[in-house]
Amino acid sequence: MIHWAGRIEKELEKVLQHVTGTQQMRSIYNEKKSQFEIKRNNPKDLVERVARDISKLLNSKRKALEKLAREAEQLQKEHVWQDGVTDGEEESLLESSSPVELEFVDDPNFKNKVNYSSSAVQIPTDIYKGSPVILNELNWTQALERVFIENRRDDSSLRWQVFGSATGVTRYYPATPWRAPNKIDLYDVRRRPLVHALLLLLCRSGSVSGLTLKLMKTSVVEMLDTLSDDDYVNVARVSGSLTQIFVVFIKQVVIKQRVGERHSAPTLAPRATCNKMIMMFTDGGEDRAQEIFEKYNWPNKTVRVFTFSVGQHNYDVTPLQWIACANKGYYFEIPSIGAIRINTQEYLDVLGRPMVLAGPRAKQVQWTNVYQDALGLGLVITGTMPVFNLTADTVSSQNQLILGVMGVDIAINEIKKKTPTYRLGANGYTYAIDPNGYVLLHPNLRPKPVTLDFLDAELEDSNKEEIRRQMIDGKSGQRKIKTLIKSVDEASLVLPTYSENHIKANLSDQILQVQYFESLLPNSFESEGHVFIAPREYCNDLELSNNNTEFLLNFIALMEKVTPDSKQCDNLLLHNLILDTGIIRQLVDKVWKNKDLNTYGFLAVFAATDGGVTRVFPNKASETWEEDPEPFNASYYRRSLDNKGYIFRAPYRTARDELLNPENDTIGILVSTAVEITIGGKNIKPAVVGVKLDLEAWTDKFKILASNHTDNRQGSNTCGPNRGCEMDCEANSDDLLCYLVDDGGFLIMSNQKDDWNKVGMFFSDVDPTLMYALYNNSFYKRKQSFDYQSVCERMPNSESGAAPRGVFVPTIADFVNVAWWTSAAQGGLLTEMSLSLSLCRLIHAKRINNTNLLFVVAEKLPCNTCEIEKHLPVKEENPCEELTVARYRKGPSTCFDYNIAENTSDCGRGHAFRPSLYTLLLIQLLLLYPAISPHVHLLLQ
Repeated sequence: MIHWAGRIEKELEKVLQHVTGTQQMRSIYNEKKSQFEIKRNNPKDLVERVARDISKLLNSKRKALEKLAREAEQLQKEHVWQDGVTDGEEESLLESSSPVELEFVDDPNFKNKVNYSSSAVQIPTDIYKGSPVILNELNWTQALERVFIENRRDDSSLRWQVFGSATGVTRYYPATPWRAPNKIDLYDVRRRPLVHALLLLLCRSGSVSGLTLKLMKTSVVEMLDTLSDDDYVNVARVSGSLTQIFVVFIKQVVIKQRVGERHSAPTLAPRATCNKMIMMFTDGGEDRAQEIFEKYNWPNKTVRVFTFSVGQHNYDVTPLQWIACANKGYYFEIPSIGAIRINTQEYLDVLGRPMVLAGPRAKQVQWTNVYQDALGLGLVITGTMPVFNLTADTVSSQNQLILGVMGVDIAINEIKKKTPTYRLGANGYTYAIDPNGYVLLHPNLRPKPVTLDFLDAELEDSNKEEIRRQMIDGKSGQRKIKTLIKSVDEASLVLPTYSENHIKANLSDQILQVQYFESLLPNSFESEGHVFIAPREYCNDLELSNNNTEFLLNFIALMEKVTPDSKQCDNLLLHNLILDTGIIRQLVDKVWKNKDLNTYGFLAVFAATDGGVTRVFPNKASETWEEDPEPFNASYYRRSLDNKGYIFRAPYRTARDELLNPENDTIGILVSTAVEITIGGKNIKPAVVGVKLDLEAWTDKFKILASNHTDNRQGSNTCGPNRGCEMDCEANSDDLLCYLVDDGGFLIMSNQKDDWNKVGMFFSDVDPTLMYALYNNSFYKRKQSFDYQSVCERMPNSESGAAPRGVFVPTIADFVNVAWWTSAAQGGLLTEMSLSLSLCRLIHAKRINNTNLLFVVAEKLPCNTCEIEKHLPVKEENPCEELTVARYRKGPSTCFDYNIAENTSDCGRGHAFRPSLYTLLLIQLLLLYPAISPHVHLLLQ
């Protein structure tokens, strides 16, 4: 078996090196070294520049926010309230807020149809649009259009500008038809983020059942929707004394903070220090817990208490009112489903009082985490600033109501433009996180509306935990680590050692530019192979397209009008693209054209470069080429750079895929390797070359190489278990199983005819017992990871299975091997040599050197004489469950939750069944009237 493995190694090395031209390509780079220079990437300088550019971008949006908030406060202050609005005025206001009658034009910046001359308004379905409050809101906010337009004139890069009113009205600019996420539009801007430390108390007495219990559950869900990433929440089910519950919570939140134990409290997060409150949902109660509040919460009342009387009942609610009013909270009633949404969000007005009283100090911009824009802009973050009511209050000299929140969007793609994407190579990347550790920029962040923690975007380890903590604390530094990876605020850079340098082309000779450029023209494809170019923004006027042929034609048409040195173009990208085109063209002339690929069992030969060029030879092979035209996104390219030797990859298949016919279908196995060059003592990997193997031809060659004969044999002797000669993979395919499996555990090649349709499948689906034996003997290691951006989604009738291999190694069954994503210096997860002797059959395995292949030879399992080994169950983790150890987060540095001037007299109303003295006397007279009426008549007579 060792002899067979050696023959396979030698054949692969000889043929692949001969046909791909790896050595010749190194020579070409050395010959043309006068046409480029190797520049060093300084990680510290790059990070500082990115952070500086992003900060500049955010500050420019901050100015627009400040102007909008200032103008909105003044406009509302000058507005004259109108109690009565005529039908004509009402219709006029509602029509002016509707974008239906406007003319819209397509704007690629918004990915939408917009109208720059008007703003539009969205009002939730459950709010009456004709009420005086809404109509007055529409009236004064319409004057914001002038400010919106001025802001856009000052900064053309501004995206959506939005004012969200405390009444529920959303006015946004530029105007575009509103996209309701559901048939019923319940989007409500009032669910704005404030920082909370919240305890939810749910009463579970015997009377809480049926409709009341359903109302409580729905109310809690709606309440949780008003929270943000900075909030800290606990939920308690109350079945005993409220006094005991209040003691526990208030002691933890208030007392421990007073003695400086805030960060040592095991149940508290570091950010659980702002707007501390208790929300109690109950159907009634007599316990006021007055002595507890007096002892622990008064006189400052740092913990607010909100009480909710849920359901329709006849209990006395006076104690609930008292608890709320005595602790700077509010009392609400939720008698039915329709009252839930409005009553579970109005508590935010109470929390906003100290912020308004703080005045200009509270005018701070807060940036949201990444989310999917409802109007089609893609992934965005939003800068928000509160807008205060500056009109005088009737009770106090200063109003303490928040008018609303002003917001400005920034597209994540706009932030990405501030990062040096192509200088870092395929596997280098920039990422950024916010103070909660959530990702703002990361290559694994996908356009889904899910908050993604940095440690969930990567494969978590202690090094990354420490990096994350230091970034949250705003500390700078540099660290070199060896780790596995899956593939803001604070910015960071991941740079593999081979990407510490990058090529900068210097093509000052215009004649040379033209010569190289000619090989991009379609008329050269037939003789030199098909060219795919990465869809990058080479020039401002270049029209992008998902069809690479169309994009190439757009690129050629533009190059006929401008030069690579034009100011409207990215000179680094263009010069590198043209240089790489010339280098690959020379490789085609020197090597590829002189080879008969069919003789070697190859369907195609190809090369791809950091400059963005991919050439596939011959031209007809491009018809079945399915790899990403952007090399930095192609898995074969990224894997080849991160590993030494040849990387094999079969087209991914599952057991549910349609069966293939060997006579009609051709299966190609992609084999690739990185081209590493050293110039001036600097190492770099600027390109990847490879071939596409014809599976049928190489399966025959594989069986010959793994046999006891050579290609020149005169005949073959069939050996069996009872014969004296050694069995091999060709002559004894009925008794001997021979496989080539890649480092991800996927079948690449087999000597079994029935396995034609299993090539590309996870090996556990091909031979479960053999895969388990390999795993049990440490040929493969299990590494479990979760896709936190989709794992908790509700997928109707979905079947769990493997995902196609792209940037990620798939998790299938209970095995995951991510060896191909390690650096070669780590020593792969495939062992060099091992032998496993089972009670039922003999298994040999050997790693094929300089590849990612494992050669496995095993006897067929004698099912009649041996019980099949069962796959041992592995305890699966539930990724949706709470983490056992809370991750480090850092909320806002300032908090506005207390002001001595706060007016707390408005704390809600309820129906207490304690009638007044006048009412009691009237009832008594009515009851006594029949008895005393005869005497009254006598007196009157």
